[in-house]
Amino acid sequence: MDLVETCAAVVNLVGESIGGGLWTTERKQRISESRLQTGRILVEALRTASNPPRVLLQASAVGYYGPQDDTPQTEISPAGKDFMAQVTTQWEESTRAVEERNIRRVIMRSGLVLHPKEGILPSFLLPFRLFAGGPMGSGRQGVSWIHILDEARAMRFVIERESSQGIYNFASPKPVSNANFGRALAKVIGRPYWMPAPAFALRLAMGEMSTLILDGQFVRPERLLGEGFSFSFPDLPGALKDLLG
Repeated sequence: MDLVETCAAVVNLVGESIGGGLWTTERKQRISESRLQTGRILVEALRTASNPPRVLLQASAVGYYGPQDDTPQTEISPAGKDFMAQVTTQWEESTRAVEERNIRRVIMRSGLVLHPKEGILPSFLLPFRLFAGGPMGSGRQGVSWIHILDEARAMRFVIERESSQGIYNFASPKPVSNANFGRALAKVIGRPYWMPAPAFALRLAMGEMSTLILDGQFVRPERLLGEGFSFSFPDLPGALKDLLG
């Protein structure tokens, strides 16, 4: 782990994808352990480094808050109780020990990071490209999202701002409902928004993993805004137009 000796900052994003397959008992264990093992390795490397980095950015997700209604969730909101809340809580805690070496630690609770070819956006796009897009479940569940450029800019912001420490929501200040996300997506790519995906069918096909689609949160980035960060893409239509052109 000699690499940490030459770094001013470390960003820990390592963890098995939560959307890569059904949540069997074995897969849930891999999702959790991939995050915790990396945290343990990183803590040991930073503890023994003679010249440790000044700051560690620790990935997390808005799933920390669990399924919620339309009440805005901020950095002081409590953790949920479902599987994703448990995973993100453990993920955040996995690197806490680096603070014993006076390494500044920032927790990044990211929303859906929108990228035209990676992550969740291509999965959302597929039914719309097939002229089969529409609301998923009730359509009222929150979608907290962030443009990939703003995710990267926010990382740089907290790295360079030496007083930034602790928990930050990395999400647009304007979360939307699932229905409004779909409508915006359909409009940008010129497709209809008409075919609903019933909740019971999604639960039957996806099992417990259907919570990623059927549940959500309306998350606010109070700390980023309070410290002066300015989003390049605060509105969903503008973000989608930039990404999908």
